[in-house]
Amino acid sequence: MAITEERFQQGLTYDGWKAQMTRNQERFLSNETKFQVDSADLAFFKNLPQPVNVLVVAEDWCGDVIDNLPILGRLAAESGNLNVRVFLRDQNLDIMDQYLNKGEFRSIPVFAFFDGQFHELGRFIERPDSVTKRRGEWRKEYSAQHPELGSSDTPISQMPEEARTQLMQAMSEWRDQYKGADNQDVVRSLRAILESAGS
Repeated sequence: MAITEERFQQGLTYDGWKAQMTRNQERFLSNETKFQVDSADLAFFKNLPQPVNVLVVAEDWCGDVIDNLPILGRLAAESGNLNVRVFLRDQNLDIMDQYLNKGEFRSIPVFAFFDGQFHELGRFIERPDSVTKRRGEWRKEYSAQHPELGSSDTPISQMPEEARTQLMQAMSEWRDQYKGADNQDVVRSLRAILESAGS
């Protein structure tokens, strides 16, 4: 099912999304406030030949949404060229299932870019590969230093509560250190989508 303008307009505005959040508002707003748009990146988005519609699939419990949606929100606000509509994943599976990660996972956020006629220009799902790689390398190193936590291959959701809490705390501190690099990689990914589409 193609995304139509009518369906797109049913989504929440970015501010409407923020207003309905019930979790992680403080972290979301902190990420939004701390993100500094590079002048060259801002110029690129300001100078798009036409405004771009961005369909977002998100939920406020997802760490990648809390990390990456504020970046899109700031780019939209400061460039004036990104028309954002946000759909809650679990209430819009008809949309979510058009953007499965690797064809099977309902990973979020999804940012799908469309021109004015709603031809898709490209999509961004979850996070850049570079960020995934950096996090995987950190987890292997951390697990090697803390063998009591078990294998780095164990999904976090399957870890014992105490080990999961320790890992999540350490991961949060590490992610704060690399936030700037992660943000740059997200912006680079978003630019690449629009550059390759010739927008």
